[in-house]
Amino acid sequence: MNSDRFNTEIRQFLKVVGVTSQREIETAVQKALAEGRLKGSEKLAGKVILSIPAVGLTHEIDGIIELE
Repeated sequence: MNSDRFNTEIRQFLKVVGVTSQREIETAVQKALAEGRLKGSEKLAGKVILSIPAVGLTHEIDGIIELE
């Protein structure tokens, strides 16, 4: 295994995950605000599940996103 290549590939994957996840969250929150389902002062519970079946990895990350 080429450790440098592996590290670069992980970083690229996580960058895509981060950028696309942020975009999806922002879009969903803006839509919920526009539809009146959110007021804008909420704390939103979130969960990310990272899965790589080939190596038997499932990792859950819980967090809170404050809107105000």
